[in-house]
Amino acid sequence: MSIFGGIVVFVIIWWLVLFIVLPWGVRRDENPEEGHEPGAPVNPRMWLKVGVTTAISTVLWGFAYWAIESDWISFRTP
Repeated sequence: MSIFGGIVVFVIIWWLVLFIVLPWGVRRDENPEEGHEPGAPVNPRMWLKVGVTTAISTVLWGFAYWAIESDWISFRTP
């Protein structure tokens, strides 16, 4: 896998994991202020979710890298 291919795979995995992690621990505001969206979370904790997403993505990228480099998954004709 080339450097560019590795970065592309990591970015795709990162975004997929982010959308999986986003709903974790979300609580909506029971008494929203006037003009605020009633479904908006009280404390979204985005930096924590970005960190968790990066950690999970790194592990998944390592597995994907191993699978591609070991020819366990190959899209090339033999």
